[in-house]
Amino acid sequence: MDFLRPASWEEALAAKAAHPAAVPIAGGTDVMVEINFDLRRPDHLLDLGRVAELREWEVGERTVRLGASVPYTQIMAELRHDLPGLALASHTVASPQIRNRGSVGGNLGTASPAGDAHPALLAAGCEVEVESRARGSRRVPIDAFFTGVKRNALAPDELIRAVHIDRADGPQQFSKVGTRNAMVIAVCAFSLALHPESRTVRTGIGSAAPTPIRARAAEEFLNAALEEGGFWDTGEAVPPSIGARFAGLASGACNPIDDVRGSAAYRRHAIGVLARRTLTWCWESYRESERRAPCA
Repeated sequence: MDFLRPASWEEALAAKAAHPAAVPIAGGTDVMVEINFDLRRPDHLLDLGRVAELREWEVGERTVRLGASVPYTQIMAELRHDLPGLALASHTVASPQIRNRGSVGGNLGTASPAGDAHPALLAAGCEVEVESRARGSRRVPIDAFFTGVKRNALAPDELIRAVHIDRADGPQQFSKVGTRNAMVIAVCAFSLALHPESRTVRTGIGSAAPTPIRARAAEEFLNAALEEGGFWDTGEAVPPSIGARFAGLASGACNPIDDVRGSAAYRRHAIGVLARRTLTWCWESYRESERRAPCA
């Protein structure tokens, strides 16, 4: 196995062009596990650890440009206000040591259905910036990025450069179920983001389908219920019947499997519980922010 160590983004793209099967590695959270258990043995590893620009981020007027190698620890410390859902998800990633090395770019590259960052990215809304030496850069909407079990929309000669994530304009939540409190792969996970500016909600579900998904029917129902009931304007509590229907539709969006971490039936049930809880938490935060808002 050859170990490639580019010192710049240009060198990284050149190395990937020369060796399309090379496996990128930054934190190594997933890649090293597979190598250590002899589940994969690539001819080349492409170490991106010396590419400084991948560890940079920029907060713009509408979006955050997050370099592919920005570690979860930095997201928790620096971007909690702009990306609250992703910051909450980052807290649940493995151990402090892994959070110091692991990154959203690595999570996206692996494209695991259980990736902790994925539900929060789906709920917030984002685009993945990818690039090849031959064709330049392009942006892939997060909804089109996951193409199958541990498969994504990257071409063989492309690398993930950054993620452009919409800044929060309302409350966001993330919650997951695991077999223990830490150092655990999600049995299932759910993220919800309220977008008051557009009066819409977005969801993200992890580890309950072949790919990370949104609960679109649940979103459509809740969007209509909040608008028709005037809840965005009044800030009144959402009735339990709406929460129950939202939870049922979120559960129905799942297509899980039975495995050693949990049964398909349990995952469907748990997603419904998480959906109802995150809706309660998000809406209470929204109501509180409305009560604090100065009168016009």
